[in-house]
Parts: sequence; C-alpha cells; structure tokens
Amino acid sequence: MKRSIHFRPTLLAVAISAASAPFSYAEETDTDLNEIVRLETIEIKGQAYRNTATKTQLEIEETPQAITIVSSEELEERGVESLSEALRYSSGVHSELRGGAITRFDFFNVRGFSNNIAYYDGLQLPFNGWNIQPQIDSTAIEQIEVFKGPTSTLYGATATGGMVNMISKSPQDESSNSIDIALGSDNKTEVSFDSTGAISEGVNYRVLGLARQKDAQSTTAGEERIMIAPSIDIEISEDTQLNINMYYQNDPDMGVYSALPSKGTVYENINGQLDSDAYAGDAGWETYEREVLLFGYKLDHTINNTWSLLQNARVTLAKAYQQNVYSTSLDSDESTLNRRAYITDEASTGFNIDNQLSGLFDLGNAEHNILAGIDYQYLTSDIKYEDAVAATIDLYDPDYYQLSLSNLDFAASGYSSDFNIKRSQLGLYLQDQIRVDQWVLIAGGRYDQYDYEESGTKYGSDATDTVDASEFSGRVAALYQFENGLSPFASYSQSFEALSGSDSGGNVNKPSISDQIEAGLKYTSNGFHAGITAYEIIKDNFLTPTTSTYVTRQVEEARSRGIEIDIQKSITPELNLATSITFQEVEITEDSTNAITGNTPIRTPDKLINTWLSYQPNKGKLIGSKFNLGVRHVGKTQVDAQNSDTVPSYTLVDFSVGYDLSYLSADWQGVSLQFAVSNAFDEVYYTCYDTSNCWFGADRYFELKGRYEF
Repeated sequence: MKRSIHFRPTLLAVAISAASAPFSYAEETDTDLNEIVRLETIEIKGQAYRNTATKTQLEIEETPQAITIVSSEELEERGVESLSEALRYSSGVHSELRGGAITRFDFFNVRGFSNNIAYYDGLQLPFNGWNIQPQIDSTAIEQIEVFKGPTSTLYGATATGGMVNMISKSPQDESSNSIDIALGSDNKTEVSFDSTGAISEGVNYRVLGLARQKDAQSTTAGEERIMIAPSIDIEISEDTQLNINMYYQNDPDMGVYSALPSKGTVYENINGQLDSDAYAGDAGWETYEREVLLFGYKLDHTINNTWSLLQNARVTLAKAYQQNVYSTSLDSDESTLNRRAYITDEASTGFNIDNQLSGLFDLGNAEHNILAGIDYQYLTSDIKYEDAVAATIDLYDPDYYQLSLSNLDFAASGYSSDFNIKRSQLGLYLQDQIRVDQWVLIAGGRYDQYDYEESGTKYGSDATDTVDASEFSGRVAALYQFENGLSPFASYSQSFEALSGSDSGGNVNKPSISDQIEAGLKYTSNGFHAGITAYEIIKDNFLTPTTSTYVTRQVEEARSRGIEIDIQKSITPELNLATSITFQEVEITEDSTNAITGNTPIRTPDKLINTWLSYQPNKGKLIGSKFNLGVRHVGKTQVDAQNSDTVPSYTLVDFSVGYDLSYLSADWQGVSLQFAVSNAFDEVYYTCYDTSNCWFGADRYFELKGRYEF
C-alpha cells in the first residue's frame, strides 16, 4: 500500500540553486550605526511584512485588539523546536493538547477553543484534517504573532479563539553568517546554519538549514528532521519589490502518537503508576514519515503616492505515511490494553493567494488606510486508510515487537478507505483604518464562499459529504492614545468555521459562528509595556466530544469569558521581566441533546500564569553572559466531556544561561554558548482527551548549543 509521492525535481533544484548562489557572490558592505539600527527595527521582517491583526503596517501598540508577540530571541533562549513549545509563555494559549511527548503536530487552545491551523507569513498552512499538517521549524522563524479572538474578517474560516502567524526570517542586505551545533537530552544532535546578505545592489538572499536527530521521550521511538529554507529579495524597481521563498522539510521519523489510559497516568493503577516514557504502541510497526515543500512569492508594488499592491502566494506539496495503533479498552487487570492497528497514506496539494490593495490618504482631519482584498485557498488531498484488530499489550511487561503486515487482517475490519478531499475558500474583504487625532478606528467586513467535498470510499461506504457555505464576518474596533502612554481600546469581531462531514450521529455539521466583545488597556512608556484585556466569546454550533473520544456532537452554544494580563518591564538596564496571566471560564451554555450543559470543554485550563526573567550584566566579571529563568503554571482541566474528574494543574520551571566567548578573548570573536533546560525539576504532568486517552507531559530536557557567527 505504501507509495511514493515524487516532487518535481526541477522546482526543488531551481529553488535550492537560486538560494545557494549567494555563497559565491555575496559581498560585504560597510554600514554606519544608524543604518544597522534601522535594519534591526524595520527591515528584519521583510519589506512585505504586515501586522497580522490588520494586514497593514500599524504598530502592535496602536492596534485595538489583543496581540502577543514571541521574538526569535525568546525562541533561542528557551531552546524551542516547535510552535507548540514556542507558545508556552503566551497569555490565553494552552499549547500541549496531547502532552509534551507528542511532537509531530502543533495543536493548541486559544481563549478556550482548540486550534489545529497555523499561518506562515500570513497564509494558512493547509491541514487536511487527518495527518498532513505542515510544521515550520523554529530555526526559520523570526517572530510569532498570536492574534486573539475571531479573525474571519481578514482571513475567512478560522478557529474561534484566535490565530497564530509565524513570520519567516527574511533576507537582509547586511552580510551575516552563523553555524549552530547543539547536543541535548535523548541523544540529541543538531546542526543548523543561517546565511544572509547582498548578492548585488537591490538583490539580497537568505538561506537557513537544519539537520536534527534524537530519541523521543517514549521508549524505542526517535525523531529526525532535515530542513532548508532559501529566499531572495529582488528590488525590481524603486516601486516594486519581489520576494521568492521556499521551505522544504523532510521528517523521516517523528516519534509516537498513541495515548495511554488514565489508570496508571492521572489515576492510580493497581499495578503502580506508569513511567513517563511508557509506550502503548509497537516499535516494529510504528512509522511516521512526512515531506513538505512550500514554494511562494510576495510582490509588493507602489502604484503612486496613495495606492500600493501586495500579492502573497504559495504552493504546498505534502505527503505523509503512517503506521500506528490506538487503544480500545483496558482489561480488569488494569495491565492488558486492547488495541487496533491502522495505516494512513496521504498526499496533499494546496494553493493560497492573497491580493491586497491598500490606499493611504486624508479626508478632512482624518487619515484613512483603505484595504481591499481578494484571497483564495484550495486544497486537494488523497487519503488511504486501513484498520485491523491488533494484539494486546501488557503495559507493565510490554512486548514492543508483535505487529507486522503479515499478522494484521485489514480486509476483515470494514474500515478500508480510499477517498479524496477537495476544499476551497474565496473571500472578498474591505477594511478602513482611520486616524483622527489620537484615535485609531478600524471597521471591516468580509464575504466568504466555502466549498468542501469528499468522494470515494470512507470506512467501507461511499464518501459523499459536501459543504457549501457562505458567510459574512465583520469587525469594528477603536483605540485612543493618551499622551501618557495609556491606550484604552474596545472591539467587536465575528468568525466562522465551516465544519466538514457529519457528527457521530450522522447529522451534517453546521458552520460554527462566533461573536466576541473585547475591551482592554495598553500602556507603553520607558521600557514598560503592559496590557489588560477582558473578553467574552459566544460560539454557536460548537463541535465537541460528548460521551467518548469517538462520539462527537454539535451543541447549540458555548461561551468563553476571560481576563488576560501581559507585563514587560525593564526593572533595571540589566534586568527584564515578562509576565502573562490568564483567567478564563469556558462552558457549554446550551445543549438540548447531550446533557453536558454547564460543563467545561476538555483541555481548557481555568488559569495560565507565566513569568520569564532575564538578567544580562553590562559590567563586572559576568559581562557577556545572560541568565534566564521561567516559571509556567497551567491550571486544572477536565478529564472528559462529562467533567467526571479533573486533570491536576502543574507548575514547571525553565532556565537558560548564555555566554559570549569574545569577552574571554578576542580570538573567540563570534563564538557563543547557551545551555537551556525545560521542566528543570522533572515534574510529571498530563493532558487527557478522555479516560482512555491521556499523554505525559515533556520530561526534563536540556540542550547545549554553540554558535559561530562570521
């Protein structure tokens, strides 16, 4: 059944050749201090960068909606590899929905609602709903922007709680090169590089690459990754800039995915508690291979003094092959786990394009920034699936080599599937961003046409699910900037999710519609940045598990209320503090058929409290070093949809120490070291979907990284 999906070699070869050419042609240029500062503060995210919340170049402090920014410096200080890890310290975000030991997908929860869709440079990474979810390695990320609340006015069908947009590292005209070598827990070895600079006047390049190999947390499992991300900026004319970019990633192995029962993890087991490296799968069977190629461009053209055009487009080619198991029940001996084995073989092709026409002009005493856009997304995905009864496993005396193709009877299962998914979204949007004195006002609307179709054989029957949905989404927001740095704001926004297929009762899923009211206060002054936001989200037609993992229903309404507090303070020139606090109350408010009214959805903590403290001496014997200490607390969650019990809260400690060796000797110019540890006290914690599916959090993990910059 396993098949090969061949990418066009000409496309890959041309992209890599274009990216590697600068190594022989790059020239160093002299730049004064003012130019260096300008590059670091403006151009580092690229000429075509736009604020995620507005698709304009409005500053975050001026934006009348809550946004959290995670910088590349923070990612490096924490030794982050994945998007889920990167979001650990963000307010309103719970980022370990399948524990910390599962790394192949980036699933997270924003303001109480689950999200499995991420954006890369403003375009959605196409997820087929099965097992092809493109991941972007943190090595390629310059900045992460978490835009809180409904975002459909600019992006169409998106998750209710908010969206996460990763900004890529872009070409710079100042020459810079670095090589990193990292060693860490679980026999980790990693080599990465970053090279950027000017090829010629008006032509800049950047190439990033990585190779990583390590053991996974679970027994017998491993992880491997190869990544290369070249890009080039071309100044076609004074008014026209073109960015061509590629991201290629090959993951030959991405650890385990199978869950463990709650007895032996969250709950006591008569045989004792399981170790955090416990594994319910089969080492001779479990396989996960993924390959992803992204190829795109951004064209930024200034038409005249008033109007400009930005076109952002990308093609995605992806494939994934998986062999795995899942558990069905735990016997009365609380040791024997009944399992089924399955195979998925998937290939996807996606296309995204976003056309933005922007006009900046004055009418009376008001400055208007008009944004009109047309965007289109298309995804087609071929999926094959097989499922069969598998041998049981004794969790306390496991045999990890029982399964093979020869001893599994897929023909008898009735689950054989071979079907195709086609999904498209066409959106038209209009936004006016107005400045009047110290006011910033935003009003926007969008109309979407969403189409979804399944065809072929799914679980032994004809796949005939179709969705044809159209929806209007709107947003109004206002912010007032006082001279003292205070900026109160308020907003109302809408979103929708066009859910495909049917629930477990055979009822066709209706689109989920959400409304949010949000009000807050931002403050910026002399190294002190703070914000407090209160919000309420009402979501209609909320799809949720009801009685078990495999039984989902739409309930009439769910509600999320919360308060988020973000503080960044330079306590002294050497000491900086960043704190985020989230209190949220999420519940099912209307349910006429499932008897879960008043319940809290699974994997939704009641509070999130995070603090990150950085100390960088600027004199004395410790100059050249940097010390970081972080504490993150995740409140209790519900073990299942019935709220029969809770998964305990947990508090974890992270720290890192960095040192620039040039302070020891001029011979070590450009060489630095960093030692990072997450979950320093090796706290055991869990995430659960229901009583049959729980995952361990990430064990204590360390990484020692050396960097040479030249």
